[in-house]
Amino acid sequence: MLRPIPLLAAGLLLGALPLLATAQTAPDTAPPAAPFQKVSELVTLPDFLPGLGTLYVDPASLPAGPFLGYDHDGKLSATIYMAPLEDLEGGSAFNDLAVGSNSVTSVDIYYNAGHPGVEKPHVHVVLYHDMAAKARLAE
Repeated sequence: MLRPIPLLAAGLLLGALPLLATAQTAPDTAPPAAPFQKVSELVTLPDFLPGLGTLYVDPASLPAGPFLGYDHDGKLSATIYMAPLEDLEGGSAFNDLAVGSNSVTSVDIYYNAGHPGVEKPHVHVVLYHDMAAKARLAE
C-alpha cells in the first residue's frame, strides 16, 4: 500500500525542481571536488550501481544528498536524493537540495528498503540530466 505522506513529499520536491535546477553545482566529469567523496569508499557498495552509476556524496548532506551519479565514462548523468520514509512521515522536509546539473530531462521516484549508507527504508528521487542518461546508467 502506498502511503500518502511520502507521495505528497515527493510531489512537493518535484514541484520545486524548476527552481532547484537553475544552478549547476557539479562538474560534468568525475570526480567532483571536495567535499564530495566516492560512496563506495565510504560504505560497502560497488563502485558502479546499475541504475544510479558511480556515486559521490558530501557526507555532511546525508541522508538526503544530493548523490551525484556518473556513468562508466565519468559523465555526470543523474542527481539522486534518498529521503527516509520515517523522516517524511514525521514531517521532516529536505529543503534547498543542490542539483548536479541545470539540465533535467526526466525524473524517477521509487522505494528502496535500505542499503549501506542509508539503511532505513527510503525513497529514491533520480533526476536524469540528458535523454540517454538512464540507459547509460542501466548497464
